[in-house]
Amino acid sequence: MTGYASAQHGASAAGAETEARAPQSRRLGLEIRSVNSRFLDLSFRLPDELRAMEPALRSLLTARLKRGKVEVRAALDTDDSNTLQDPPARLLQRLNSLQDSVRAWLPSAAPLTVADALRLCANAHSGTEDWSEAVPALAEEALTALLAAREREGKRLAAMLLDRVKQLRTLAQQAVPMVPLLVEQQRQRFMERWKEAMALTDGATLPEAARDRALTEATAFAIRIDVAEEITRLDSHLDEIERLLKKGGEVGKRLDFLIQELHREANTLGSKSAALDLTRISVDMKVLIEQMREQVQNIE
Repeated sequence: MTGYASAQHGASAAGAETEARAPQSRRLGLEIRSVNSRFLDLSFRLPDELRAMEPALRSLLTARLKRGKVEVRAALDTDDSNTLQDPPARLLQRLNSLQDSVRAWLPSAAPLTVADALRLCANAHSGTEDWSEAVPALAEEALTALLAAREREGKRLAAMLLDRVKQLRTLAQQAVPMVPLLVEQQRQRFMERWKEAMALTDGATLPEAARDRALTEATAFAIRIDVAEEITRLDSHLDEIERLLKKGGEVGKRLDFLIQELHREANTLGSKSAALDLTRISVDMKVLIEQMREQVQNIE
């Protein structure tokens, strides 16, 4: 199911250098996006500093998610809104020493600019942070919010599916009285043909034999178009779908199976159809079932 959640965490990026008068504040932002998918498909977009956390995040998500194409994004931002802090003296001395070493081997190398020095000092600070506890806690917070959003969507999907179940029941009820009516109409046609045949044969065929043949054909026709079993099974599947939707929990795969069975019964109903109205009911059923199939694939 679709869903989105995010969480923020602030941290103090105090470096190893005590000369820093005020460490920069870093924020960790984490987002989890989920779109519909029949299976669980996880992807991660993490900065290099958090790449080692991917196995822990994957384990956390697979324990609580069963379906969906899920993307996890994390970003580390430095709060630069405060006054720019002076770089630690030791870092500047270290940079100067490294620059002298490089230029000893590469005399033509360009000297470091102020911007280069500030950026390298900031990177040196950021590498000292430990996010091993903050990242799982933040992911747990975002995942809980995501599950809540998916639960709300699940309730909307359940309401839609229950509406389709109601429509399917209505179509099934319309089909039930059609079969006896069709059988009676066909029996009348057979009897009319028997009378016509008797008039043409001029007594060459025994009336009882011809009449028995007509009734036999009518009976075979009745058996061929009887859809009582299909309607009964269809009602049974609809009952089970209603029960699962009201029960909740991980019912997606069970619903997948029931939708396939509904489609099978609707197909059989159409293949046995002997009237346009019954064919229309079969087609309408398959349209509703296909709508249900598309949504059921998104339910865990």
